[in-house]
Amino acid sequence: QVQLVESGGGEVQAGGSLRLSCAASGGTFSDYTMGWFRQAPGKERELTAVISWSGGIIYYADSVKGRFTISRDNAKNTVYLEMNSLKPEDTAVYYCGARHGLPMAVIRAYDHWGQGTQVTVSS
Repeated sequence: QVQLVESGGGEVQAGGSLRLSCAASGGTFSDYTMGWFRQAPGKERELTAVISWSGGIIYYADSVKGRFTISRDNAKNTVYLEMNSLKPEDTAVYYCGARHGLPMAVIRAYDHWGQGTQVTVSS
């Protein structure tokens, strides 16, 4: 059973950058597809980016393509989300999620979750 802890959230002005980290423990990290998901107030949780165990398969939501970069360091059991050119509509709680197996673009396929980290982008 893998446990996930996110960090790196905060408040930033539009156009700024943040880097989120998700540290995993309690499992074999390289067995897991990892993903970042976000949930804005009053909205459903949505997939933002996912990365396969090797980093060879990466998927981004259209809304973040070209601005966000997901990466992972299997030696450090950590997955990252580099967020650039942030917009007010990126404001949300960002969650790290994991699933054992290949990447899936549906949220219900992910069964391990962190507690979330708040990202607020002011205009």
